[in-house]
Amino acid sequence: MAKRSTANRRTDKDAGDGFWDRPVMMNLLADLLFLIGGALLAWSAAVALQNLPAFPLQQVVVSTRVEQVSRAQIEHTARTVLTGNFFTVNLDASRAAFERMPWVRSASLRRLWPDGVELSIEEHQAVARWTPQEGESRLVGVHGEVFAASSEAALPRLIGPEGSAPRVLERFRAFSDALASTGRKPVLVHLSAREAWQVKLDDGVVLELGRDQPKHPLAERLDRYAANYAAASAAVKGRLPTIGTVDMRYPNGFALRPRTAGQS
Repeated sequence: MAKRSTANRRTDKDAGDGFWDRPVMMNLLADLLFLIGGALLAWSAAVALQNLPAFPLQQVVVSTRVEQVSRAQIEHTARTVLTGNFFTVNLDASRAAFERMPWVRSASLRRLWPDGVELSIEEHQAVARWTPQEGESRLVGVHGEVFAASSEAALPRLIGPEGSAPRVLERFRAFSDALASTGRKPVLVHLSAREAWQVKLDDGVVLELGRDQPKHPLAERLDRYAANYAAASAAVKGRLPTIGTVDMRYPNGFALRPRTAGQS
């Protein structure tokens, strides 16, 4: 009988040891519920604040100087993409829209308390016109990037296979430096599909440079032309027709061809 009584007491003790008889667990649950409730309340308040009509966007401040992008273009893009209020406007989508404008290389946006957006624009700086062997003519910026925009400026022309603009621009700069002592400037640099280079100067003379070769690099050919430019010009002046083409593809010399009627 004593054993049965002990077993009954243990059963009664275990039955009373439930969740509601554990103050520590109840306190933890209450704290957790308060925490969740507070987070939901804060989230609801934030959503309500964002949708209040008290924070409409009133202004776009352009913090950088722009020369090619007009005020009308900026205003049109801003009206199209800057939707919502100070809190809900999508800055990433708006930035991408501004970067699609002609002449814009990059753009950045940040909120300007309490009712504005600050816009920073980096414009392309065109240094040449790019004419691929297939496709539409575009412009080349100082970083070798090709972009679509219109310009009335007198710019040199670069011609080459699609995707070779940075390489052709690099050669254009090297050719310009090599020819500086002659007083002449390249106005056209052409890279053919066979990797042959041709340069047209501002006096109408065309330099046939051919392909770059380890034994006869292009720099060596241009140096040879620059070194003999003054002497060659003086020798042919008044004696031979105006020079049209100088073939620099010979290893130790060059050939002169007169200018044709259709060559300017």
